Amino acid sequence: MLAVSSKCVRLPRALAQKKRALHDLTALPSNKPVIAYGPPGRSATTGHVATVFGCTGFLGRYVVAKLAKAGTQVIVPYRDEDEKRHLKVTGDLGQIVNMEWDLRRPDQIEECLRHSDIVYNLVGREYETKNFSYEDVHVKGAGAIASIAAQAGVDRFVHVSHLNAAHDSPSAFYRSKAAGEERVKEAFPNATIVRPAAMFGYEDRLLNNIAFWPIWWKLNRMRTKVRPVHALDVAQALANVIDIPSMPGTFNLPGPSTMTYEYLLTLVSTVTYNPVSRAPILPKPVALALAKAAQYIWWPALSPDEVIRRYIDDVDVPGDWDKFGITPDEIEDHAITYLRRYRSAENFARPVVFPATRETSSYDIA
Repeated sequence: MLAVSSKCVRLPRALAQKKRALHDLTALPSNKPVIAYGPPGRSATTGHVATVFGCTGFLGRYVVAKLAKAGTQVIVPYRDEDEKRHLKVTGDLGQIVNMEWDLRRPDQIEECLRHSDIVYNLVGREYETKNFSYEDVHVKGAGAIASIAAQAGVDRFVHVSHLNAAHDSPSAFYRSKAAGEERVKEAFPNATIVRPAAMFGYEDRLLNNIAFWPIWWKLNRMRTKVRPVHALDVAQALANVIDIPSMPGTFNLPGPSTMTYEYLLTLVSTVTYNPVSRAPILPKPVALALAKAAQYIWWPALSPDEVIRRYIDDVDVPGDWDKFGITPDEIEDHAITYLRRYRSAENFARPVVFPATRETSSYDIA
């Protein structure tokens, strides 16, 4: 009774087949053909193979999810077994391929990208450790991946930098990002370099950190101007690059609006219905001294370079979102999604309230 004729099994597959069209064929810069087939969505096959270095980080998980959802086979380089498990379910069976790697092992890097037609480099570090400095990660690491990708004949290389990357920046983080861009351009002249601003999302170091440690966001008397951008918008822009045969150059992806830390602190307070923080405003020398002392504990803490970055405004440059076909969202559109967890039980379901204006605040500055 449980036996089923093989003809009955093949029937749905036959009905699901459709004729291929010209838009299913994509020619890569090397003139290699990429053919898409199957129904649109998760069970489709775009024909592309992408390697996403840094896929276990904040932005990387969303890039993998966007690519896999469209039917792209994604190579997932990882260092820790527990860091990549959640990525397996983002794609259909066989579409997520896990491969162990180390930034200092050229042979492992080459193994991860040898079959890919596009490589994403999202490797980055907010703070330095005893094993990896900014130079190791953002400059030498980026240059090594780009160089090996070029030697392996990879068609496209996408490098994620930062909006404030500059050689003359007072921040070592921003200087290393700028140096990394130069290394990538030297090794892969047609690389696509993307410069997003500070990102917000579920696992961010912006809204979550403001809700937990508001004292560290009061530096510079909360006057630092930033242009936060939604992580999902950046991930979608990166995923859209795969449909563009060639996209060399540097592209800025700032948020749609400029605001101060003062407004962000007020936004978190009003959305969560928590009282305004009464933590003192620390002078810069005191904050730097505390950050240096915090480097002796074993868990990650605010680094001295992060203190310096709290005094640097985001650069005022136009965004290149139209090149990726994306319209970025405002931070208020998603604030409740990421901040509701910080509400008390009695306020959990209350209406969403925003500050009256971005020009005024609940904070009194003498």
